[in-house]
Amino acid sequence: MKSEFEIAITQLSADRNLAPEVIIEAIETALVSAYKRNFGSNQNVEVVINPRTGQAQVFVRKTVVERVEDEQTEISLAEARLYNPNAKLGDTVSIEVKPRNFGRIAAQTAKQVITQRIREAERDSVYQEYFERVGEIVNATVRNIDGRTQNVILTLGKAEAVLPRSEQIPGEHYRVGQRLRVYLLSVERTPKGPQITVSRAHRDLLRRLLELEVPEIYNGIVEVKSIAREPGFRSKVAVAALQPGVDPVGSCVGMRGVRIQNIVNELSGEKIDVVAWSSDERTFIANALSPAKVVAVYLNPVDKAAKVIVPDHALSLAIGKEGQNARLAAKLTGWRIDIKSESEAAAEADQLKAEMEEAMRRARELEEARRAAAELLAQAQASLEEEEDLEQEEPLVEEEAPVAVEEPEAPAEVPLSLEVEAGEAAPAAEAAEVAPVKEAEPAPAFDLDTIPTPVISRQVEDQEQVEDVFEEEFAEEEDEFEEEEDEEGRPARGRKGKRRGRYLEYDERAGRLVARKQRKRGRRQDWDLWEED
Repeated sequence: MKSEFEIAITQLSADRNLAPEVIIEAIETALVSAYKRNFGSNQNVEVVINPRTGQAQVFVRKTVVERVEDEQTEISLAEARLYNPNAKLGDTVSIEVKPRNFGRIAAQTAKQVITQRIREAERDSVYQEYFERVGEIVNATVRNIDGRTQNVILTLGKAEAVLPRSEQIPGEHYRVGQRLRVYLLSVERTPKGPQITVSRAHRDLLRRLLELEVPEIYNGIVEVKSIAREPGFRSKVAVAALQPGVDPVGSCVGMRGVRIQNIVNELSGEKIDVVAWSSDERTFIANALSPAKVVAVYLNPVDKAAKVIVPDHALSLAIGKEGQNARLAAKLTGWRIDIKSESEAAAEADQLKAEMEEAMRRARELEEARRAAAELLAQAQASLEEEEDLEQEEPLVEEEAPVAVEEPEAPAEVPLSLEVEAGEAAPAAEAAEVAPVKEAEPAPAFDLDTIPTPVISRQVEDQEQVEDVFEEEFAEEEDEFEEEEDEEGRPARGRKGKRRGRYLEYDERAGRLVARKQRKRGRRQDWDLWEED
């Protein structure tokens, strides 16, 4: 036997069209909010409700720490092991608490939370239900008509929809409580709930009504190829049979026009022409101009235009009232249609023939251009494939090339002769053997001890001699520098030591030693510029 709680949850879920689990979850959330309002909002609280009995259990989750700083969220290890013997530092322990009384404010909060969550769940349920039905027909009842915008508010069971004035059938009047079939155009999510928009003027409404009234269309035996509609006035439907031996037009019209008459009544007397679709464009255009009989059809594929010849007495019937029949036929077929009577066609026979010849010529040129473009594209594709094949083969040739090449033999003569200790020239063969053995050694790091003799133009043996030579070569330059400073009237501070502020460096381009000194370009800059002196 079900408990009172379970019966209440079942009834509420049926009324709101919600699952019982959603309602129970809303009640649990409400109890958590009420508990936090009474006993502290920073606690980690969890509420579990038994769906059969309605008994609620409240658990407070605390973290096991070595030193407790916040008693509402933390618990010591010794106390945690009273609830869980295997508790460790860093674990979370659930402690059941039994609050006695929620205050009036807490109870009111719980009630508001439950109501809000159920309302949100209901909105989401309605949105999902109708979002999946976009593009279908739904039954609606007129609830209200806005006198200013003329928009009609409809009731769709548990939801409301809007029928804008632009989506209404012209000349159709609505009254409160009237039942309608509408096409579900769109569903949008808004803060106030799902916004549903329906239509009575959409051409797919006629398609869905045909599927409802004609079983052959619903089962896939007859297919609706295209629809041209002017809401409230007239529509044309092109149908084709997918199964041999089936009359597509007769299936849609029905016995004595019963099936199509039901659709006409639903659309407030809108006339509907059902024509047979054909893969031959001339035949399809002739059928689209029904009920007028067509004598001949001339096509201009380049401009997507057609000239239709009809009998003189059927010219007004083919054009229709205010050109409605020709306009709907053009929408149905996708061709621009020009209708002429037989007498007009006879008077303009030469001009019509010339136009047709010109159209055929342009069609042939267009076809040749397309064929040439296709051939050029095929050639380009083939050349690209050949280049890719060559690129794939090239690495293989490079790998095999070093194996096939033989090493060159040593030259028979060596341009430089080597002198031996006896003073005689060595044979060319011996010189050829000696030359490849000697390899180029990297240039050693610069050192004053290893400076060759030609660099400073005299024989030196040690570091002291190098310094003496340096002083002699650059003494004159130092004297000139000091004299220039004296003439300018600035004290030559730090100039007594001739080598102060100088740096000795070997210049590879000049082939000699050079002295570099530091210049200070500005007060805020470092001594980073070396100038050659």
